[in-house]
Amino acid sequence: MTTLPTRKLGDLEVSALGLGCMGLSFGFGPATETKEAIALIRAAAERGVTFFDTAEVYGPFVNESVVGEALAPFRDQVVIATKFGFALEPGSAPTGGLNSRPDHIRKAVEGSLSRLGIETIDLLYQHRVDPEVPIEDVAGTVRDLIAEGKVKAFGLSEAGVQTIRRAHAVQPVAALQSEYSLWWREPEAEILPALAELGIGFVPFSPLGKGFLTGAIKADETFDKGDFRSTLPRFQPENRDANQALLDLVEAFARQKGATPAQIALAWLLAQEPSIVPIPGTTKLHRLEENLGGATVEMTAEDVEALNTASATLQVTGDRYAPAQQKMIDR
Repeated sequence: MTTLPTRKLGDLEVSALGLGCMGLSFGFGPATETKEAIALIRAAAERGVTFFDTAEVYGPFVNESVVGEALAPFRDQVVIATKFGFALEPGSAPTGGLNSRPDHIRKAVEGSLSRLGIETIDLLYQHRVDPEVPIEDVAGTVRDLIAEGKVKAFGLSEAGVQTIRRAHAVQPVAALQSEYSLWWREPEAEILPALAELGIGFVPFSPLGKGFLTGAIKADETFDKGDFRSTLPRFQPENRDANQALLDLVEAFARQKGATPAQIALAWLLAQEPSIVPIPGTTKLHRLEENLGGATVEMTAEDVEALNTASATLQVTGDRYAPAQQKMIDR
């Protein structure tokens, strides 16, 4: 195995870039063949990635099994994160609703442990905040699971500052996972200062803007009906056209640095805070290798400031989620 720089999420030491595994099974069109998905995950581990992100809802259930099989030979070298919080039952279609009741959390954890083929979940996130269940009950349940040795660390996803504080008071939160990139910078206002104050790590998902910041999505791109980007306002043609200026800026910066747009987008995130661990996803080996190169791009404070100043004048157009998905975001 080669090595990448490492960072800390609570007490967990992980590679500075992780691998988001969702897209191998879910969300971006047809699932990758199992053998190919396993090969890609193992290629990431061989190249120094030690942080892998999955969830029971990805598939649903399929992605955890793929990740578990792929990482079995590397189990003592990697950190595996998974999530609970949707109203899922094995053998039935997901309802799209939320369920973080303590009994459901316990059932979800047993299912995840079985599918992943592990004895302890390294990092367990609440996937979305459930307004029907006090966050103290959620944190208390995870605290008990940690005491039982079934979980090592607790995380939240898309949670607002007050929820984070309330959860952290019951069981220390190791990491928050939320969207953050050059084209979604909302966390900078309140989330990042609160995480720094509390000593909580930050795991940006969609650090490449769901592919937009790679430059690989063409102006006339059409998305498969199984690709959820087809439903996102920000990916409608008129908004993609309006947001081209941001991509042009990233591409120009990449040329100056002798890097790719994806590498600049990742290097910019890594330069924000030492507790930030992005989890770009991909189904392609050459993209995996390109993304990992983002960990070695030198991004000085002057570079970050130049990119911040230039991008601050650009108005990103289009909501990032459709209304039904937006309702699940806790702010």
